[in-house]
Amino acid sequence: MTEPFPSLLIRAGSISAQGSFAEAQASYLDPDPAEVVALARLLGEKNAGIVAHFYMDPELQGVLAATDWPFIHISDSLVMADRAVEMAKAGAKTIVVLGVDFMSENVRAMLDASGFAHVPVYRVAERAIGCSLADNAEAPAYGAYLTRAQQTPKSLHVVYINTSLRTKAYAQSLVPTITCTSSNVVKTVLQAFAQIPGVHVWFGPDTYMGRNLAQLFASLAELPDQTVRALHPAHDRATLVALLPRFHFFEQGSCIVHHLFGAAVAQRVQKEYADAFVTAHLEVPGEMFRVALAAQQSGRGVVGSTSDILSFIGKQLDRAVQAGVPGHLRFVLGTEAGMITSIVRRVRQTLREVEAQGGPAVDVEIIFPVAAEAIAQTGEADLAVVPGVSGGEGCSVEGGCATCPYMKMNSLDALMSVLGRVGAEPRLELAAYEPKHYADLIGGKTMAELGGVPILHMRELGRLGRLPDALVDDVLSRS
Repeated sequence: MTEPFPSLLIRAGSISAQGSFAEAQASYLDPDPAEVVALARLLGEKNAGIVAHFYMDPELQGVLAATDWPFIHISDSLVMADRAVEMAKAGAKTIVVLGVDFMSENVRAMLDASGFAHVPVYRVAERAIGCSLADNAEAPAYGAYLTRAQQTPKSLHVVYINTSLRTKAYAQSLVPTITCTSSNVVKTVLQAFAQIPGVHVWFGPDTYMGRNLAQLFASLAELPDQTVRALHPAHDRATLVALLPRFHFFEQGSCIVHHLFGAAVAQRVQKEYADAFVTAHLEVPGEMFRVALAAQQSGRGVVGSTSDILSFIGKQLDRAVQAGVPGHLRFVLGTEAGMITSIVRRVRQTLREVEAQGGPAVDVEIIFPVAAEAIAQTGEADLAVVPGVSGGEGCSVEGGCATCPYMKMNSLDALMSVLGRVGAEPRLELAAYEPKHYADLIGGKTMAELGGVPILHMRELGRLGRLPDALVDDVLSRS
């Protein structure tokens, strides 16, 4: 008989784990108070800010979440750079980025564009903190894809923010480009088709997300016009059908973590967890995407970004509490397991408030759709296993890790080490920890300058609710 997926059961006063993978995640949810105090003291001494991604190492996330310091932010990649700018405006003298390298590059670019070039930005590893998806965009195949876009009139390149500044700069030199995240990609694409008649949208480099977007638009085209307009007022069934031939996506890019959520996992979710809510990141393969999309359409799931998943779980819990009856909520977590720290904090806060008010006894189970043995051996007696890759990056769906080995290069020890050196030695000595500096020029502009243009376009879209005029004019002028 197949072992059940590992899971965490969250109650107001306790957390219990089933399976080694879940036990390893749970072990860090209540951090060592001494580590929390030490980090807060060091951050105060250095007046430093930290922006971190949801997929961070669970030990590190647990300590960060418990540290009482105003310049700490944990989120998806959409707002990391914006929060860093806000910290600099509020007086932070240094920014540490806990994520992969394209995130620190984005932070550096946005600080420079906002007048804070003097504020140093540091990673916590001397060597590169890579990303399989970002690497795909550096390959010749992506260059050929962009060349096709360049040769097609009225083309707009929507590039996933999970790419290097070099990729963004090179793309912008060939095709008008705007970055996106999983939080705003649907709005970005639909707004482009609404605002620029006849436009061709080229999305990349994430193949799964591109394919899922095409499927999403095709599925929406079968729904009533009123439903489509609720998503974007300028669209209806007819416009969605018309845009599909002009929506292109790169077919050779994937994230090694989301790749794990394939057919075998999707089939088990459907068969064994029919009573559970299903969440899935837009980057997961089509099989898991279809399961989550069907669940979403029936009101029992969500497809979207990490923030969308966190919000969905919170809303379902709030509804259960408002119903006023005891209950057990189950959620399949179809994304990187590092999200569990933020999920547990959100759920715990609600359950404790309900308990204090004498409300119904509700508990929440978070199910990790991976094999129970998806852990790494530490060789230490006090903590024998941690969430991680048991068979290298190529771990299979059956023995998948659901954790990103690159993200896990960010550790608490590494953070404390870098913070301890800030101000204690010349900045030059910390050069290896700074985001990559690109000396190359494209059309007389630096990589940082040109690569920052697509990010600024995205920020303007968020502020204005439409594509900036400069981007639209660029699309039309190159046609």
